[in-house]
Amino acid sequence: MKKTKVAKNSNGFLDFSKERLLTIIQRFSQTRILVIGDFILDEFVWGSVERISPEAPVPVVSVNRESFVPGGALNVANNIRTLGGNVSPCGLVGRDLWGRMLVREMRREGVETGGVIYDANRRTTLKTRVVAHSQQVVRFDREDTQEISNEDLKRLLNHVRRALPEMDVVIIEDYGKGLIVPKLLTEVLKVAKKLKKPVLVDPKEKHFAYYRGVTAMTPNRKEAIAAYIQANGPVENGKKPDLHEVGKTLLKHFSSQAMLMTLGEEGMLLFERDGSITKIPTMAKEVYDVSGAGDTVIAVLAMAMAAGASMKEAALISNHAAGIVVGKLGTATVTSEELISAIIANQPKLKKMVLAHA
Repeated sequence: MKKTKVAKNSNGFLDFSKERLLTIIQRFSQTRILVIGDFILDEFVWGSVERISPEAPVPVVSVNRESFVPGGALNVANNIRTLGGNVSPCGLVGRDLWGRMLVREMRREGVETGGVIYDANRRTTLKTRVVAHSQQVVRFDREDTQEISNEDLKRLLNHVRRALPEMDVVIIEDYGKGLIVPKLLTEVLKVAKKLKKPVLVDPKEKHFAYYRGVTAMTPNRKEAIAAYIQANGPVENGKKPDLHEVGKTLLKHFSSQAMLMTLGEEGMLLFERDGSITKIPTMAKEVYDVSGAGDTVIAVLAMAMAAGASMKEAALISNHAAGIVVGKLGTATVTSEELISAIIANQPKLKKMVLAHA
Protein backbone atom coordinates (compact mmCIF):
# COMPACT_ATOMS: atom_id res chain seq x y z
CA MET A 1 0.00 0.00 0.00
CA LYS A 2 1.19 3.53 -0.77
CA LYS A 3 3.04 5.33 1.99
CA THR A 4 2.65 9.06 2.69
CA LYS A 5 5.11 11.51 4.17
CA VAL A 6 4.47 12.98 7.59
CA ALA A 7 4.29 16.79 7.48
CA LYS A 8 6.47 18.94 9.72
CA ASN A 9 5.23 22.24 11.12
CA SER A 10 7.19 25.48 11.54
CA ASN A 11 8.36 24.52 15.04
CA GLY A 12 10.04 21.35 13.76
CA PHE A 13 7.43 19.06 15.31
CA LEU A 14 5.88 16.33 13.21
CA ASP A 15 2.23 16.77 12.23
CA PHE A 16 0.21 13.59 12.71
CA SER A 17 -3.40 13.42 11.58
CA LYS A 18 -5.77 11.41 13.76
CA GLU A 19 -7.76 10.49 10.65
CA ARG A 20 -4.65 9.19 8.90
CA LEU A 21 -3.65 7.00 11.88
CA LEU A 22 -7.17 5.61 12.24
CA THR A 23 -7.27 4.79 8.52
CA ILE A 24 -4.06 2.77 8.92
CA ILE A 25 -5.56 0.82 11.85
CA GLN A 26 -8.73 0.14 9.86
CA ARG A 27 -6.54 -1.49 7.18
CA PHE A 28 -5.07 -3.96 9.69
CA SER A 29 -7.65 -6.56 8.66
CA GLN A 30 -6.08 -6.65 5.19
CA THR A 31 -2.54 -7.36 6.44
CA ARG A 32 -0.78 -10.74 6.21
CA ILE A 33 2.19 -11.32 8.49
CA LEU A 34 4.59 -14.28 8.67
CA VAL A 35 6.04 -14.73 12.19
CA ILE A 36 9.13 -16.95 12.56
CA GLY A 37 10.42 -17.45 16.07
CA ASP A 38 10.65 -19.27 19.37
CA PHE A 39 7.36 -20.72 20.61
CA ILE A 40 6.85 -20.46 24.39
CA LEU A 41 4.03 -21.59 26.67
CA ASP A 42 3.50 -19.05 29.44
CA GLU A 43 2.00 -20.47 32.64
CA PHE A 44 0.68 -18.10 35.31
CA VAL A 45 0.09 -19.30 38.87
CA TRP A 46 -2.13 -16.73 40.59
CA GLY A 47 -2.38 -16.52 44.36
CA SER A 48 -1.90 -14.48 47.52
CA VAL A 49 0.73 -14.22 50.23
CA GLU A 50 -0.33 -14.07 53.87
CA ARG A 51 2.76 -15.38 55.66
CA ILE A 52 6.44 -16.27 55.46
CA SER A 53 7.46 -19.92 55.45
CA PRO A 54 8.82 -21.28 58.77
CA GLU A 55 11.21 -23.45 56.74
CA ALA A 56 13.03 -20.59 55.00
CA PRO A 57 12.66 -16.79 54.64
CA VAL A 58 10.40 -17.07 51.58
CA PRO A 59 6.73 -16.15 51.04
CA VAL A 60 4.09 -18.87 51.08
CA VAL A 61 1.81 -18.42 48.05
CA SER A 62 -1.73 -19.70 48.45
CA VAL A 63 -2.66 -20.65 44.88
CA ASN A 64 -6.08 -19.59 43.59
CA ARG A 65 -5.86 -20.51 39.91
CA GLU A 66 -3.57 -21.27 36.97
CA SER A 67 -3.69 -20.13 33.35
CA PHE A 68 -1.76 -20.93 30.17
CA VAL A 69 -1.11 -18.48 27.32
CA PRO A 70 0.94 -18.80 24.10
CA GLY A 71 4.06 -16.66 24.49
CA GLY A 72 7.22 -15.66 22.65
CA ALA A 73 6.63 -15.58 18.89
CA LEU A 74 3.07 -16.75 19.53
CA ASN A 75 2.36 -13.66 21.63
CA VAL A 76 3.33 -11.65 18.54
CA ALA A 77 0.94 -13.80 16.51
CA ASN A 78 -1.83 -13.31 19.08
CA ASN A 79 -1.33 -9.53 18.96
CA ILE A 80 -1.72 -9.58 15.18
CA ARG A 81 -4.80 -11.80 15.34
CA THR A 82 -6.43 -9.71 18.09
CA LEU A 83 -5.96 -6.58 15.95
CA GLY A 84 -7.70 -8.27 13.03
CA GLY A 85 -4.67 -9.20 10.94
CA ASN A 86 -3.92 -12.50 9.23
CA VAL A 87 -0.92 -14.29 10.72
CA SER A 88 1.05 -17.43 9.93
CA PRO A 89 3.47 -18.42 12.76
CA CYS A 90 6.39 -20.85 12.26
CA GLY A 91 8.30 -22.47 15.13
CA LEU A 92 9.24 -25.56 17.14
CA VAL A 93 7.49 -27.48 19.89
CA GLY A 94 8.35 -30.76 21.60
CA ARG A 95 6.24 -33.89 21.36
CA ASP A 96 5.17 -33.45 24.97
CA LEU A 97 2.30 -32.30 27.16
CA TRP A 98 3.36 -28.64 26.96
CA GLY A 99 3.57 -28.81 23.17
CA ARG A 100 0.07 -30.28 22.96
CA MET A 101 -1.24 -27.60 25.31
CA LEU A 102 0.45 -24.88 23.26
CA VAL A 103 -1.09 -26.07 19.99
CA ARG A 104 -4.47 -26.44 21.72
CA GLU A 105 -4.25 -22.82 22.93
CA MET A 106 -3.27 -21.67 19.41
CA ARG A 107 -6.36 -23.34 17.99
CA ARG A 108 -8.54 -21.91 20.75
CA GLU A 109 -7.20 -18.43 19.93
CA GLY A 110 -7.85 -18.95 16.22
CA VAL A 111 -4.16 -18.95 15.26
CA GLU A 112 -3.02 -21.07 12.29
CA THR A 113 -1.01 -24.17 13.28
CA GLY A 114 0.34 -25.25 9.87
CA GLY A 115 3.80 -23.84 10.66
CA VAL A 116 4.27 -25.85 13.88
CA ILE A 117 7.30 -28.17 13.62
CA TYR A 118 7.35 -31.05 16.15
CA ASP A 119 10.72 -32.19 17.55
CA ALA A 120 10.77 -35.35 19.71
CA ASN A 121 14.24 -34.44 21.03
CA ARG A 122 13.25 -31.06 22.45
CA ARG A 123 11.13 -29.92 25.36
CA THR A 124 8.54 -27.28 24.62
CA THR A 125 9.68 -24.10 26.38
CA LEU A 126 7.54 -23.49 29.49
CA LYS A 127 7.85 -20.32 31.58
CA THR A 128 5.98 -20.48 34.88
CA ARG A 129 5.35 -17.18 36.66
CA VAL A 130 4.00 -17.09 40.20
CA VAL A 131 1.98 -13.91 40.75
CA ALA A 132 0.63 -12.70 44.10
CA HIS A 133 -1.13 -9.38 44.74
CA SER A 134 -0.35 -8.28 41.15
CA GLN A 135 3.39 -8.80 41.72
CA GLN A 136 5.54 -11.50 40.15
CA VAL A 137 7.11 -13.53 42.97
CA VAL A 138 9.30 -15.94 41.00
CA ARG A 139 9.69 -17.44 37.52
CA PHE A 140 10.66 -20.99 36.55
CA ASP A 141 11.98 -21.77 33.04
CA ARG A 142 11.87 -25.31 31.63
CA GLU A 143 13.43 -25.45 28.19
CA ASP A 144 15.98 -26.88 25.77
CA THR A 145 18.01 -24.32 23.84
CA GLN A 146 20.09 -26.42 21.47
CA GLU A 147 20.12 -25.25 17.85
CA ILE A 148 17.42 -26.49 15.52
CA SER A 149 18.36 -29.74 13.76
CA ASN A 150 19.09 -29.74 10.03
CA GLU A 151 16.01 -31.87 9.41
CA ASP A 152 13.70 -29.52 11.32
CA LEU A 153 15.31 -26.49 9.67
CA LYS A 154 14.63 -27.96 6.24
CA ARG A 155 10.97 -28.55 7.14
CA LEU A 156 10.58 -25.04 8.52
CA LEU A 157 12.20 -23.40 5.48
CA ASN A 158 9.95 -25.39 3.16
CA HIS A 159 6.95 -23.95 5.01
CA VAL A 160 8.41 -20.42 4.82
CA ARG A 161 8.98 -20.70 1.05
CA ARG A 162 5.38 -21.81 0.54
CA ALA A 163 3.89 -19.13 2.79
CA LEU A 164 6.03 -16.07 2.05
CA PRO A 165 4.67 -15.14 -1.41
CA GLU A 166 1.24 -14.51 0.16
CA MET A 167 2.60 -12.39 3.04
CA ASP A 168 3.17 -8.62 3.36
CA VAL A 169 5.83 -8.56 6.10
CA VAL A 170 8.07 -11.10 7.88
CA ILE A 171 8.76 -10.89 11.63
CA ILE A 172 11.73 -12.71 13.17
CA GLU A 173 11.10 -13.12 16.91
CA ASP A 174 14.36 -14.26 18.52
CA TYR A 175 14.17 -15.42 22.15
CA GLY A 176 17.45 -17.33 21.96
CA LYS A 177 15.87 -20.79 22.28
CA GLY A 178 17.71 -22.34 19.32
CA LEU A 179 15.42 -21.68 16.36
CA ILE A 180 17.04 -18.52 14.97
CA VAL A 181 20.37 -19.59 13.46
CA PRO A 182 22.46 -17.95 10.69
CA LYS A 183 21.39 -20.44 8.02
CA LEU A 184 17.71 -19.74 8.73
CA LEU A 185 18.13 -15.97 8.57
CA THR A 186 20.26 -16.13 5.43
CA GLU A 187 17.63 -18.15 3.59
CA VAL A 188 14.68 -16.07 4.86
CA LEU A 189 16.41 -12.82 3.87
CA LYS A 190 17.26 -14.21 0.43
CA VAL A 191 13.68 -15.28 -0.29
CA ALA A 192 12.20 -12.09 1.21
CA LYS A 193 14.52 -9.87 -0.84
CA LYS A 194 13.57 -11.69 -4.04
CA LEU A 195 9.88 -11.18 -3.23
CA LYS A 196 10.44 -7.59 -1.95
CA LYS A 197 9.03 -8.37 1.50
CA PRO A 198 10.26 -6.36 4.53
CA VAL A 199 11.87 -8.36 7.34
CA LEU A 200 11.62 -7.04 10.91
CA VAL A 201 13.61 -8.49 13.82
CA ASP A 202 12.98 -8.42 17.55
CA PRO A 203 16.62 -9.21 18.43
CA LYS A 204 18.42 -11.31 21.00
CA GLU A 205 21.54 -9.72 22.45
CA LYS A 206 23.94 -12.56 21.62
CA HIS A 207 22.71 -12.95 18.03
CA PHE A 208 23.21 -9.44 16.64
CA ALA A 209 25.85 -10.69 14.20
CA TYR A 210 23.08 -12.64 12.43
CA TYR A 211 20.89 -9.67 11.53
CA ARG A 212 22.80 -7.82 8.82
CA GLY A 213 20.50 -6.84 5.98
CA VAL A 214 17.16 -6.91 7.81
CA THR A 215 14.74 -4.08 7.04
CA ALA A 216 14.30 -2.93 10.64
CA MET A 217 15.02 -3.99 14.23
CA THR A 218 13.30 -3.22 17.54
CA PRO A 219 15.95 -3.58 20.28
CA ASN A 220 15.47 -2.26 23.78
CA ARG A 221 18.09 0.05 25.28
CA LYS A 222 20.13 -2.79 26.85
CA GLU A 223 20.18 -4.83 23.64
CA ALA A 224 21.13 -1.82 21.51
CA ILE A 225 24.03 -0.84 23.77
CA ALA A 226 25.28 -4.45 23.85
CA ALA A 227 25.19 -4.60 20.04
CA TYR A 228 27.04 -1.27 19.82
CA ILE A 229 29.79 -2.58 22.11
CA GLN A 230 29.99 -5.80 20.08
CA ALA A 231 30.48 -3.73 16.92
CA ASN A 232 32.80 -1.01 18.31
CA GLY A 233 34.40 -2.45 21.43
CA PRO A 234 34.08 -1.12 25.02
CA VAL A 235 33.22 2.54 25.50
CA GLU A 236 36.08 4.74 26.72
CA ASN A 237 36.26 5.13 30.53
CA GLY A 238 33.33 2.74 30.90
CA LYS A 239 30.84 5.53 30.13
CA LYS A 240 27.40 4.79 28.77
CA PRO A 241 27.38 5.48 25.03
CA ASP A 242 25.19 8.24 23.61
CA LEU A 243 21.96 6.63 22.35
CA HIS A 244 21.88 8.75 19.20
CA GLU A 245 25.37 7.52 18.34
CA VAL A 246 24.35 3.95 19.18
CA GLY A 247 21.36 4.03 16.85
CA LYS A 248 23.15 5.69 13.95
CA THR A 249 26.09 3.30 14.22
CA LEU A 250 23.92 0.18 14.35
CA LEU A 251 21.75 1.33 11.45
CA LYS A 252 24.84 1.66 9.28
CA HIS A 253 26.50 -1.49 10.64
CA PHE A 254 23.49 -3.70 9.88
CA SER A 255 22.60 -2.00 6.58
CA SER A 256 19.01 -1.59 7.78
CA GLN A 257 16.43 0.96 6.72
CA ALA A 258 15.27 1.71 10.27
CA MET A 259 15.76 0.89 13.93
CA LEU A 260 13.13 1.46 16.61
CA MET A 261 14.84 1.53 20.01
CA THR A 262 12.45 1.05 22.94
CA LEU A 263 13.34 2.96 26.12
CA GLY A 264 10.70 1.93 28.66
CA GLU A 265 9.24 4.92 30.48
CA GLU A 266 11.25 7.25 28.21
CA GLY A 267 9.39 6.12 25.10
CA MET A 268 11.16 5.27 21.85
CA LEU A 269 13.80 6.51 19.43
CA LEU A 270 13.31 5.88 15.72
CA PHE A 271 16.43 5.97 13.53
CA GLU A 272 16.02 6.01 9.76
CA ARG A 273 18.41 5.64 6.85
CA ASP A 274 17.85 9.27 5.76
CA GLY A 275 19.57 10.37 9.00
CA SER A 276 16.44 11.42 10.88
CA ILE A 277 16.04 10.54 14.56
CA THR A 278 12.52 10.74 15.95
CA LYS A 279 11.80 10.87 19.70
CA ILE A 280 8.46 9.37 20.69
CA PRO A 281 7.47 9.82 24.36
CA THR A 282 5.72 7.01 26.21
CA MET A 283 1.95 6.68 26.03
CA ALA A 284 1.65 4.46 29.12
CA LYS A 285 -0.61 5.77 31.89
CA GLU A 286 0.09 2.91 34.31
CA VAL A 287 2.71 0.16 34.18
CA TYR A 288 1.83 -3.21 35.71
CA ASP A 289 3.82 -5.64 33.56
CA VAL A 290 6.38 -4.99 30.81
CA SER A 291 6.68 -8.66 29.78
CA GLY A 292 5.52 -9.02 26.20
CA ALA A 293 5.54 -5.28 25.44
CA GLY A 294 8.27 -5.80 22.83
CA ASP A 295 6.07 -8.43 21.16
CA THR A 296 3.27 -5.89 20.85
CA VAL A 297 5.63 -3.24 19.44
CA ILE A 298 6.93 -5.39 16.59
CA ALA A 299 3.49 -6.85 15.82
CA VAL A 300 1.89 -3.43 15.44
CA LEU A 301 4.92 -2.00 13.62
CA ALA A 302 4.67 -4.79 11.03
CA MET A 303 0.91 -4.42 10.62
CA ALA A 304 1.14 -0.65 10.21
CA MET A 305 3.89 -1.00 7.59
CA ALA A 306 1.80 -3.60 5.75
CA ALA A 307 -1.14 -1.17 5.89
CA GLY A 308 0.88 1.54 4.12
CA ALA A 309 2.20 3.56 7.07
CA SER A 310 5.49 5.43 6.99
CA MET A 311 8.05 4.30 9.58
CA LYS A 312 7.21 7.33 11.74
CA GLU A 313 3.49 6.58 11.63
CA ALA A 314 4.09 2.89 12.29
CA ALA A 315 6.34 3.70 15.27
CA LEU A 316 3.79 6.12 16.74
CA ILE A 317 0.96 3.58 16.46
CA SER A 318 3.10 0.82 17.99
CA ASN A 319 4.01 3.19 20.83
CA HIS A 320 0.32 3.67 21.62
CA ALA A 321 -0.16 -0.11 21.59
CA ALA A 322 2.78 -0.66 23.96
CA GLY A 323 1.36 1.99 26.30
CA ILE A 324 -1.85 -0.04 26.54
CA VAL A 325 -0.33 -3.49 26.99
CA VAL A 326 2.01 -2.53 29.87
CA GLY A 327 -1.10 -1.55 31.82
CA LYS A 328 -2.23 -5.19 31.77
CA LEU A 329 -0.93 -8.02 33.94
CA GLY A 330 0.46 -11.13 32.28
CA THR A 331 1.00 -11.98 28.62
CA ALA A 332 -1.47 -9.57 27.03
CA THR A 333 -2.66 -8.24 23.68
CA VAL A 334 -4.31 -5.04 22.41
CA THR A 335 -7.59 -4.72 20.52
CA SER A 336 -8.31 -2.33 17.64
CA GLU A 337 -10.92 -0.63 19.80
CA GLU A 338 -8.37 0.03 22.57
CA LEU A 339 -5.84 1.34 20.06
CA ILE A 340 -8.34 3.64 18.35
CA SER A 341 -9.54 4.96 21.73
CA ALA A 342 -5.94 5.71 22.78
CA ILE A 343 -5.22 7.66 19.59
CA ILE A 344 -8.45 9.63 19.89
CA ALA A 345 -7.67 10.40 23.56
CA ASN A 346 -4.20 11.62 22.59
CA GLN A 347 -5.40 13.72 19.64
CA PRO A 348 -4.39 17.05 21.28
CA LYS A 349 -0.81 15.77 21.61
CA LEU A 350 -0.41 14.29 18.13
CA LYS A 351 0.55 17.54 16.40
CA LYS A 352 3.33 18.42 18.80
CA MET A 353 4.41 15.29 20.61
CA VAL A 354 7.11 13.98 18.28
CA LEU A 355 10.21 15.99 17.42
CA ALA A 356 12.41 14.85 14.55
CA HIS A 357 16.13 15.61 14.61
CA ALA A 358 18.15 15.71 11.40
